[in-house]
Amino acid sequence: MEAFRYHVFVCDQSKAEGVPCCAGRGSGKVMEALRQEIAAQGLLDAVQITLCGSLGLCERGPNMVVYPEGVWYSAVQPEDVPEIVRSHFQQGRKVERLVNKDAAALKEEIQTNRNKALAAMKAREASGELPEELLQTIRGFQESRAILTGIELNIFAAIGNGATAGQVAAKIGTDARATEMLLNALVAMGMLAKSGGMFHSTRVTARYFGGKAPDDARAAMMHIVHLWERWSTLTECVRAGTSVKRQEAAEGGDDWTESFIAAMHRNARARAPQVVEAVGIQGARRMLDVGGGSGAYSIAFAQANEMLQVELLDLPEVLPIAQRHIEEAGLGHRIKTRAGDLRTDFLGKGFDVILISAICHMLGPEGNRNLLKRCYEALAPEGRVVISDFILEADKTGPKQAALFALNMLVGTHDGSSYSESEYGGWLREAGFRKVCRMRLPGPAHLMVGTR
Repeated sequence: MEAFRYHVFVCDQSKAEGVPCCAGRGSGKVMEALRQEIAAQGLLDAVQITLCGSLGLCERGPNMVVYPEGVWYSAVQPEDVPEIVRSHFQQGRKVERLVNKDAAALKEEIQTNRNKALAAMKAREASGELPEELLQTIRGFQESRAILTGIELNIFAAIGNGATAGQVAAKIGTDARATEMLLNALVAMGMLAKSGGMFHSTRVTARYFGGKAPDDARAAMMHIVHLWERWSTLTECVRAGTSVKRQEAAEGGDDWTESFIAAMHRNARARAPQVVEAVGIQGARRMLDVGGGSGAYSIAFAQANEMLQVELLDLPEVLPIAQRHIEEAGLGHRIKTRAGDLRTDFLGKGFDVILISAICHMLGPEGNRNLLKRCYEALAPEGRVVISDFILEADKTGPKQAALFALNMLVGTHDGSSYSESEYGGWLREAGFRKVCRMRLPGPAHLMVGTR
C-alpha cells in the first residue's frame, strides 16, 4: 500500500561540534525549503517528508532518500529544492547531478562510516568520557541564557531590518564589543543571521521577538527571564526544603506582574478552547474563575455560552490587566472582576462551574484541601469544579515537564508542587465531591473534574 506517491527521508542527525553531520551542514534549511515548496506546488497529498537519523554519508550531507524508487541524493542545498520538486516529484525525472549512482560504492561508504562511528563510540566508552548528549544537556543553560539576555535587552527589535553590532549597542545602551560577542553566539545558535558585518533576525525571531508582529512574545518571555534568578537558588532550596527567594505578584512590582500575566495569557489563550470543549458549558449560568489572571479562560467560556455570567477572582494588582482583555473582547457586561485572596476569602454561592487553572501547583496539600472545600461550598447542586494543571504519574517521575515544574514551584513558592491524579482525587473526595474524573488533553496539563 502506498499512502503517498513519494516518501522522502531527510537526515537531520546532529553530532558533536566538528564532526561531519547533516544537521551541521544545513539539513534544517533543506527541510524547511522542501516543506514550503511542496506546499506551494500543491503536493501535500502526494509527498510525505520524514526526518530520520544518520544515513551514513555524513561527509556529503545534507542527504535524503526518495521512495518508492530508493533514490539517494547528497549535498542537497535549499536552492536545489525547487528543481527536485519540479523534476522528480512532478515530472518523475531524477535530478541526476545530486544522485548517488554507484550502489556498491554507496554501501561501502555507509559501512565504513558506520564502523568509524562504532570505533569512536567504543573509544569514548573505554576512556570514560561523558556522553555528548549528557554534556549538551548539562551545558544547555549557556544557550538558554544567551537567548534570554537577547530578549531582556530587546536585541531582536534593535536589529530591525538589519544592523551592525555597533548600531545595536548604541540603540540598547550596551558595550559594542560585548554586544558583538553575544550577537555572534546567537548567529551560531541559529537565532540570527550574519552577512558582511550586518546582523539580521531570522523569520522566527522576527515574528516572536521583533516587537512588530501580532505574535510577538517578548512580554511573555520576560517571565522566563525573571525565573532565571529563582532557578539559580535551586541548590539552596533543596537544602532548605522551600523557596529562599519567593516573590508573589504583589511583591514583584508592575514589570514582574505584567510579564507573569502575559506569559499566563499566552498559554491560556491557546489552551482555553480545548478546555471549554472538554468541560462543556451549555446550560451553565454562573461561573467563578479562581485566580483568573488575564481573563483568557473567562473570555473563552463566556464566548461559548452567551447566557453565562462569570466572576473572575484575583489580586487587586492583576485585575486591571484582566479588565483590559475583557473590555477588548467586548464582554465587560458578562464578566465581572472581584479582588480577593483565593487562599482565604469567601468564594460566593450558587456557581454552576468553578475553574481553578494553574493555581493548585502554587499551594501545598493543606492549601489545596482548603480551597477545594470552599469550592464545594460555593457550588450549586450538580455544580462542577474543574482543575486544570500538570498531573504527575503515580511515581511522580513523569511527565518530564510536570516533574520539572515541581522544581519551579520549589524555587518560587513556600510549599507548591506538581501533584498526581491520586492526590487530586483524594482531595476532591475529602471535600465532598461524589463524582471525580480525569480528562486528558493535548499538552502537559490535564483536567480533574469533581461534581457536587
